Amino acid sequence: MVECSVGRRVVSGVAWISIAATGVSLLATLVPSPLLAGDNDTALKATPAGLQASIDAIPLASHRAVYDLTLLKAVGSKSPTDAHGRIAFDFSGSSCEGYVQNFRQVTELQPAEGPTRVSDMRSATFEDGSGKSFAFKMETKVDDEQSDEVDGRAQRVPAGTVSVDLTKPRETKLALGRHVLFPTEHLKYILAAAKAGARWLEVEVYDGSDSGDKIYETTTFIGRPIDTPATEPAAQIPALEHMRRWPVSISYFDPGNKDESPDYTLSFELYENGISRALRLDYGDFILAGKMKSLELLPTPPCPK
Repeated sequence: MVECSVGRRVVSGVAWISIAATGVSLLATLVPSPLLAGDNDTALKATPAGLQASIDAIPLASHRAVYDLTLLKAVGSKSPTDAHGRIAFDFSGSSCEGYVQNFRQVTELQPAEGPTRVSDMRSATFEDGSGKSFAFKMETKVDDEQSDEVDGRAQRVPAGTVSVDLTKPRETKLALGRHVLFPTEHLKYILAAAKAGARWLEVEVYDGSDSGDKIYETTTFIGRPIDTPATEPAAQIPALEHMRRWPVSISYFDPGNKDESPDYTLSFELYENGISRALRLDYGDFILAGKMKSLELLPTPPCPK
């Protein structure tokens, strides 16, 4: 799953899948309380005891991918008249060694009036394979303005809650709820839901973005498996040829504002090994499309037995 940002952050939007009647019952056996919204205590108590270990063990492919960005849609007088850019995404690791992710997005936006604006967002993260810790460093620069930097580490403490130590933009300590997921852990939950045939998932996610002090409430819609071939040559490789993939749309909301429009929406086609294609980054008044330009699969050392 690719995450991105123009100036502040990135997004996307594809047609959302209507919630199947079976989606709720499937998720009741998939996600422990209170990560599943809108279900009853009886169903939540039926969650298999070994589920977390199963989610932790979902294999993710180490890979490098590059996506070309273009303006797909713009609405209103304040939206850009043109846009293009590129995302470079590097992901490696395993459930035993943890996951390293390096990301860069450069985007040029042409406003209806005034000069072109260029945003450059970079991030480097490390996440424990079991979602116990998450270290992050992010830098965002727009034109020649001073960079916004976020640097910190989140850790699950023995009580189960998440403690965050920020060094930038200022030294701060935060205490988050016990049910917050980190980004790669979130991806594994989405894959587990997709494989179980579930149609939606609601969880809280902490990814260190903005000023590092924000939790997002997320709603993920998952479509039925796609049976048509990928169109771009970069994705037409033997390793992906017969692999299942699903249309996924994740909406990110500020806490307590789920009745309002999402802060942003990220949509993509998700392979069961964690690789993404056909990105849609929806900022509300404009949408960027991300087409896979290149893909390189990297070796992933097996975990010790």
